[in-house]
Amino acid sequence: MSIEHSSDVVIVGGGIMGATLAAMLHELQPDLTLQVFERLEDVALESAEAMNNAGTGHAANCELNYTPVKGDGSLDVTKAMTINASFEMSLQFWSYLLEQGLIDHPGQFLNPVPHMSFVWGQSNVDFLKARHAKLSAHPMFGSMAFTEDPAVMAEWAPLLMVDREKSQPMALTRVDRGTDLDFGKLAHVLFGELEGRAGYALHLNHEVNNLKKEKDGRWRVFVKHRLTGEGREVLAKFVFLGAGGGSLPLLLKAGIPEGIGYGGFPVSGKWLVCHNPEVIERHQAKIYGKASLGAPPMSVPHLDTRMIDGKKALLFGPFAGFTTKYLKRGSYLDLPLAIRPSNMKSMLSAGLHNLDLTKYLIGQVMLSHEQRIEALREYMPSARSEDWTLEVAGQRVQIIKPDPKLGGKLEFGTEIVASADGSLAALLGASPGASTAVSTMLGMMEHCFPQATSPKWRSVLERMAPAHGHDLAKEPELLKRIRDRNDAVLGLG
Repeated sequence: MSIEHSSDVVIVGGGIMGATLAAMLHELQPDLTLQVFERLEDVALESAEAMNNAGTGHAANCELNYTPVKGDGSLDVTKAMTINASFEMSLQFWSYLLEQGLIDHPGQFLNPVPHMSFVWGQSNVDFLKARHAKLSAHPMFGSMAFTEDPAVMAEWAPLLMVDREKSQPMALTRVDRGTDLDFGKLAHVLFGELEGRAGYALHLNHEVNNLKKEKDGRWRVFVKHRLTGEGREVLAKFVFLGAGGGSLPLLLKAGIPEGIGYGGFPVSGKWLVCHNPEVIERHQAKIYGKASLGAPPMSVPHLDTRMIDGKKALLFGPFAGFTTKYLKRGSYLDLPLAIRPSNMKSMLSAGLHNLDLTKYLIGQVMLSHEQRIEALREYMPSARSEDWTLEVAGQRVQIIKPDPKLGGKLEFGTEIVASADGSLAALLGASPGASTAVSTMLGMMEHCFPQATSPKWRSVLERMAPAHGHDLAKEPELLKRIRDRNDAVLGLG
């Protein structure tokens, strides 16, 4: 066992969150020593990989679960506004990197694709009409278009209307300023730009299997090379656990008080993938619908155009599945080993209060290929079974957190759990995740890095993310300036 000298920062996980944090820290303070440990043979092979994540730049343009109906029947658009502003923060940072020459061109990872929401049935049409009315009244969503005209729908999204019965009530919204994102490619670009920089090192095939807080406040990080078995210890002033589903087990091992009671429920996903080039070419949109009763938000169905390895692809899903793994390339013991005395109450309580989710997952697992095709035909009536095959998507771990009333509850979203002294932070949860990486990392750094409020850091932050510290939902003039810049640099709009 070799004991290395201290590092300012250790990042666990070579996904988009770790890549974003590493890139931001290097811009803010280039003299920080920073080590990244990734358990697989390359970065971004788990949740950030193109087939394993939603691929949508989550801006609440089309995701109907971000505008829930309140008890009084009105729509709550708070989450939609927050997510839209958070995604705008990511666009700002990517624009900054392009202007600095740190990214060659946006097409490496970003492609403009319209975002649409499609519903049928009178009650759902009424919901979408009310959603459009409320969101489009605000500058953030002012460009959102709405139609109930089948002819317009056929123009916007031809595959929706072929062989469809036109007599039923239908509605479609459209936002042209949508994006398709390959977060795996972006992670490679960000890590690649850091190569050769003084004080930076990326270690592949290295698994962090334990952490221990030292008396001087630093963390002793225990690492093992997965191929040679060689172990090492690294002393770090700050540790970020950004390992997707692997973050929770390490948070539990770290034993910080803030992590007590946290658990995680794994949900896997599967895509129907089209292999007919003629069908793929006829669709150019990300079209989201309404989730089934009991479905987790990550399972909201969508007919999804995306670019994968430079080729246009068409996916439908995701269909949910269940495994006890916390990572796609993890262990079936992940879930059992993550149940501890400290979180057993939370885990059991969340399970009892989410029996509809359990029922939903069982139903999804039991679906046949033809049943999945029937689900696709609700969006694309002309779909042929032979044009589509099933492929396994990524693994998500939904947060289970302690709750004084329920004992424990299932949370859908992304959350940072950080120690009081700011020496360790863990990222938990799933969607909108990667799309809000920049604002999530900014919030985490403000808690964990004292220098975040220094004039030097503030000066760099103003260039990296000019809207940081502002509420874009309440500052329309600033919103317009930010968007005009992002559109020009990234080729949106």
